[in-house]
Amino acid sequence: MLGHGGGGRLSAELVEHLFLPAFRSDDAGGGAAVGGEPEELLDAAQLALDDSGGGRLAFSTDSYVVRPLFFPGGCIGDLSVNGTVNDVSMSGARPIALSSGFILEEGLELAVLGRVAEAMGAAARTAGVRLVTGDTKVVDGGSGGDRERGGGLFINTAGIGVIPDGVDIRPSRATPGDVVVVSGPIGLHGVAVLSQREGLDFGTAVETDSAPLNGLVAAMLDVAPDLHVLRDPTRGGVAASLCEIAEAAGVGIAYEEAKLPVPGEVAAACAFLGLDAVSIANEGRLIAIVTPADLDDVLNAMHADEHGREACVIGTVTDAHPGVVTARSPLGASRVVDLPLGEQLPRIC
Repeated sequence: MLGHGGGGRLSAELVEHLFLPAFRSDDAGGGAAVGGEPEELLDAAQLALDDSGGGRLAFSTDSYVVRPLFFPGGCIGDLSVNGTVNDVSMSGARPIALSSGFILEEGLELAVLGRVAEAMGAAARTAGVRLVTGDTKVVDGGSGGDRERGGGLFINTAGIGVIPDGVDIRPSRATPGDVVVVSGPIGLHGVAVLSQREGLDFGTAVETDSAPLNGLVAAMLDVAPDLHVLRDPTRGGVAASLCEIAEAAGVGIAYEEAKLPVPGEVAAACAFLGLDAVSIANEGRLIAIVTPADLDDVLNAMHADEHGREACVIGTVTDAHPGVVTARSPLGASRVVDLPLGEQLPRIC
């Protein structure tokens, strides 16, 4: 079902019960997450270059099927670069190179493909990475979806990066007492794509937040090398990311709904459509979990970067309810935030 690709509970069950058993290796060395269990699920795999553990790479891959191909502030091309750069960066790595794989429907206009390719190249230059290898396949007309509605072109990108010595960023490192920080306003990407897809007008232009976050991560590590967790809340939004972190670390996470940075236009769209901003995809935001001792330095570093100027604290990590995320309303009531089943908006990235 569409929900199996939505980054929620259905996706997690597919990975846990189908892919992990099929892909499991008896060799816990190559491919194991450095510092964690071989099956610790990260935004990017952390791979040791030799048995001594000296030198580590981050390696990630992602596929992009967004509909429509072009939306306010971006397109499938720059989204595919930024998304993989960010996945690699969430391990603290410095992204260095990307691959690009295209699946094109017969009949796709070359001018459309050219616009997408130009956007990819520009995004890679902005992020300071190189597109170094790739592949192209063409499928029968109709195999890639309805081009009038944004089909006909899918992209897979993979990325590698170098993890600095001493950096250990994993969801399982979230510790009671830590503070939860969001780098900026949430929900913009999902609403931007939806508005273009369905021709909706929310009274003001809503543009995607898609952006490369490797520079922001580097600035944060400069002042706090012991960052515990970084996560980019894409499919499933902030809610899914926090639930995954809480489960991985065996801790509770509590956040304040009043502190969530939800822009007015996103709040209006959610009220109109019955959506929850905390579960809408973002493509240029990160969640950081840091120690109280590092908080001020991290926030100062984030506020000095264009992609973190509106960073704010939204909650804390607790030992009160292990594996569970709770949200406290402005009226003081608390509710459990569950991992979404699928995603509110399919084909969003």
